[in-house]
Amino acid sequence: MNRRLMLIPAYVLASALLAYGVWLHAYAGELSRLADRGQADLVLAGDRLTGELRRYRELAVLLADHPAILARAEGEGDQDAVEALFLRSADKTGAMDISLVAPGGRVLAASTGVAAYRAPYVGRAFQGALGFSHAVDAGQGRRAFAYAAPVHAEGRIPAAVVVRIGTERVEATWRGDPLTVFFTDDENVVFVASREELVLRRRTAGGGSPPGYPEGALRDFIPHETRVVAGYEIWNLQGGPYLPAEAIHLARPFPVVELVAEALIDTAPAWRQATLLSFVAGAVALGLGAVVFALVERRRALALKLAAEAEANAKLEARVEERTRALSEANQQLRQTQAELVQAGKLSALGQMSAGISHELNQPLMAIRSYAENAGLFLQREEPARAADNLARISELARRMGRIIKNLRAFARQESEAIGNVDLVGVVDAALELTEAKLRGAGVALHWQPPAQSVMVRGGEVRLQQVAVNLLSNAADALQGQPDGVISIGIVRDGGRIRLSVADNGPGIVEPERIFDPFYSTKEVGHSEGMGLGLSISYGIVHSFGGAIAGRNRAEGGAEFTVELDAAEVEVAA
Repeated sequence: MNRRLMLIPAYVLASALLAYGVWLHAYAGELSRLADRGQADLVLAGDRLTGELRRYRELAVLLADHPAILARAEGEGDQDAVEALFLRSADKTGAMDISLVAPGGRVLAASTGVAAYRAPYVGRAFQGALGFSHAVDAGQGRRAFAYAAPVHAEGRIPAAVVVRIGTERVEATWRGDPLTVFFTDDENVVFVASREELVLRRRTAGGGSPPGYPEGALRDFIPHETRVVAGYEIWNLQGGPYLPAEAIHLARPFPVVELVAEALIDTAPAWRQATLLSFVAGAVALGLGAVVFALVERRRALALKLAAEAEANAKLEARVEERTRALSEANQQLRQTQAELVQAGKLSALGQMSAGISHELNQPLMAIRSYAENAGLFLQREEPARAADNLARISELARRMGRIIKNLRAFARQESEAIGNVDLVGVVDAALELTEAKLRGAGVALHWQPPAQSVMVRGGEVRLQQVAVNLLSNAADALQGQPDGVISIGIVRDGGRIRLSVADNGPGIVEPERIFDPFYSTKEVGHSEGMGLGLSISYGIVHSFGGAIAGRNRAEGGAEFTVELDAAEVEVAA
């Protein structure tokens, strides 16, 4: 007992280790999924920033080619007109300010009251290149990107157009975005961010303000703790309610804007998912262990009970020996009776199968015999092509007989094979081919005008041919010996259903309510080989396709059987 109880804490410990292993695996997988999605979001954020700045770069280049600005750069244009142009352009594009700067930093015209520009990126414009920079405005304290485009005049660069863009326009599109993204420069200073808490923070502690930043404008931004998990850098932050407490740190350089895009992906979803999976694994392991323990205890209790019962039975064996012998004889007789019932059931099933096969294969066998005789005659006449055609028909009939046997077996077992789109016109033509000899022998006239195009229904080709052959054969039997016997076949559409009708002018149906009962037949003994299974089998086939079959007596005399099937979704032209 004590040994069994000691297994419980050992199993609990093993379940806890399993849960921890599942947690580690799930956490690593979730981190990978979050990192992949974060990388894609980081690329989109960088493309958004570069796309926004590209508009202003093109604005600077276009303004540098404007005639009025070129004239002002040469000292001949109207300063007020150029400043009005700059002001309109800034209002339309949202630029912070636009200026025309001469060598040395003197401002020739500006949309605002800027006095001079002496930044290095402006000097780059006077060298014939496009200047770009980002910095904090010393006067206004605003962060801005700037482009400087050279104004070319007969091989000289008398001035440069400077367009400055406030970072607020870019950051406004990120407000409320769940992704924490920011862009840092070479000095590890966060210049643009989707969270205001990160703006103008530097990831390295101490030191003075780098170039482009006013003294005292920066604050330190150092992760509380960093570690590597599953190949990803994890930051523990203490940055306020709008920053994740723990996040995956991702980085991707964007040389076009001279910044590095970085993102902080919250690991809380990975923790929750991994914890959920580990909890499920632990619960399953504990539950399975509890079930196994209960089964073992139950088996042990059962073994003890059986041992007690065996001991009691041994004591009573002498008194119940006679009764046991009588019960043994009764059980032997019961087993013999049961075996006889099983054998009778087998014989009944074999009888039904044999009757069905005999009924359904009679016409194809007659056709095969006829084709074989014809093939022999054609060979005697040295007409191998026509003999080959008859042999091909025999092969096709044999293949169809095999498929009919398969379908009869499936019907007897209440199986349902897959259905598809079937051409009902082709089914009728094939059935007429199989029953041609029988119809001709009965002297029956056939009224059948096939539609101009295929009529597609849902069903199985061989099984629908079987139904059509049964209906035609029954109609021919009903018209046997009648000089003016006529069989009419029609196909009509009624909404989403297709109706096939087979009618004759024979004596009609004696008991319409029983025509689909197995082994029900009105044919005289010896008159036909019918076993009363054809319509019963047809009923099961049609209903397996989701259709309906019915028989009635016509007012003008004779019987009519109709088969309704679902129309195929797409009908193929003939």
